[in-house]
Amino acid sequence: MHDIVIVGAGPAGLTAAIYACRASKSVLVLEARSYGGQIVNTPSIENYPVEMNISGFDFAVRLYEQAKALGAEIVFEKAVGMEDNGRYKTVVTPKNRYDAKAVILATGSENRKLGLEGEDELIGRGLSYCATCDGNFYRKKTVAVVGGGNTALEDALYLSDLAAKVYLIHRRDAFRGEERTARRLREKENVEPVLDSVVTALNANRKLTSVCVLNKKTGETREIALDGLFVAVGRVPENVSFEKYIDLDEAGYAASGENCRTKTPGLFVAGDNRAKDVRQLVTATADGAVAATEAVKYISSLETED
Repeated sequence: MHDIVIVGAGPAGLTAAIYACRASKSVLVLEARSYGGQIVNTPSIENYPVEMNISGFDFAVRLYEQAKALGAEIVFEKAVGMEDNGRYKTVVTPKNRYDAKAVILATGSENRKLGLEGEDELIGRGLSYCATCDGNFYRKKTVAVVGGGNTALEDALYLSDLAAKVYLIHRRDAFRGEERTARRLREKENVEPVLDSVVTALNANRKLTSVCVLNKKTGETREIALDGLFVAVGRVPENVSFEKYIDLDEAGYAASGENCRTKTPGLFVAGDNRAKDVRQLVTATADGAVAATEAVKYISSLETED
């Protein structure tokens, strides 16, 4: 029986492990892939307090080593479900069953991809899913944003103050995001909308050089030379395996307050799988700290009942 089982070894999960270990709780972290989460793909982090510049990989390594040094046990197994047994929970993997007094789901979310050949290989080499993370590397260069929702419009607006030229590629004839943001974009001389269009190919020579774009109405294909492509077509939260025990919003994110609690006592959520307005490294680590603190309080309440 562990005090706390944490599902996910990204920034939220590892921060939760650090806080829980410092509270003298036994902690098991389950991770399906490799520790660090999405941040390992970021070449340089420049907006995290104290660290002026650190690679995502180095950040993940230091966080992992800190959690391990404090006593967290980290096992690389994929959690495929959970059972609620009242005063304890059981997290299930294909190989094992792990009991805990409290569980923190820090499963994160995956970027919805374009599904094009070479996409994974170009991440960090001209292709990004986070304009606020990587936009600074494209000052006075030519970039494009794919998407038509609020995130895409905000990304394009943010990049317009950095890049020389911004193409905004959307598959429909009108953007789905807020009109106020769309209006501000129309006032930007260096932003060019490319509507009714989809990206059909990524062209590269070790790094991205251009994209092929198909106009769905005319059938015409054009090639756009680019230094960077930012994909903003949505994210997919990884909550399906636990949806029985948490409320989900229409996009599949876990509904919780700032205390990271769920409808199931003893079950908490932290990081990018949680419904919130800002998804950044600093908010993920903040969630981890809050979720661990709340989990410790919950365990203390169980002990008080005894």
